[in-house]
Amino acid sequence: MKFRPCIDLHQGKVKQIVGGTLSDADPDAVRTNFEADRPAEWFAGLYRRDALAGGHIIQLGPGNQAAAQAALAAWPGGMQLGGGVSLETAGAWLAAGAAAVIVTSWVFRGGTVDEDRLSSLSQSIGPQHLVLDLSCRRRGDDYFIVTDRWQTFTRERITPRLLDRLARHCAEYLIHAVDVEGKCQGIELPLVTLLGQWAGLPITYAGGIYCQEDIDAIERLGRGRIDFTVGSALDIFGGRGLIYQDLARRYGPPPSKP
Repeated sequence: MKFRPCIDLHQGKVKQIVGGTLSDADPDAVRTNFEADRPAEWFAGLYRRDALAGGHIIQLGPGNQAAAQAALAAWPGGMQLGGGVSLETAGAWLAAGAAAVIVTSWVFRGGTVDEDRLSSLSQSIGPQHLVLDLSCRRRGDDYFIVTDRWQTFTRERITPRLLDRLARHCAEYLIHAVDVEGKCQGIELPLVTLLGQWAGLPITYAGGIYCQEDIDAIERLGRGRIDFTVGSALDIFGGRGLIYQDLARRYGPPPSKP
């Protein structure tokens, strides 16, 4: 299990927000937990120093392109890039330094995965450069993928069968538990249990992590196969539940030998 760091961008700033409050209809409804006084490239440089490869930069809406490009330039090949990625833009983001692009909404049409779109994107950039964001919200006992900055429910349910079906197109999955994202009130235990029962591509879980007990639960229920990312609870984002340097030491790469 690895710690995957993040840089969430909103209106050109590094922020931590309550994910479920994102809205195209009412931009002022967004609840912000934290806004950094440091630029995105500072955080990318920090992760580069600690060799925490495979983290993600997420553009939450428009106005974030310059900040994302600066972060990628600070660590070429070190981080993944998501937010508004399509077949037309994926190659440019890879050329700008993204290790992979993260895609959700563009591969969905009519509430389901558009297999032709997904296949064309995967073939264009190579599955090794594609991460599928299967962020989801709960309905009853099931978790359904949501698109359009987590506002729109699809008909696709997170199941081992779905993970199997999509795996040939990508290198890994990123899954935010949107209902608890940014709330620091604990993780979605049933979702982590479900993901831990699937032994396929790497999966990174995000959402609700507040303390070490949450991370321990991910390791136990995920059988050590699920990586994790922490946002609002992390001290570098104004949180009090977890210390960045502790996670970097414990879940990052081992120190290099002299």
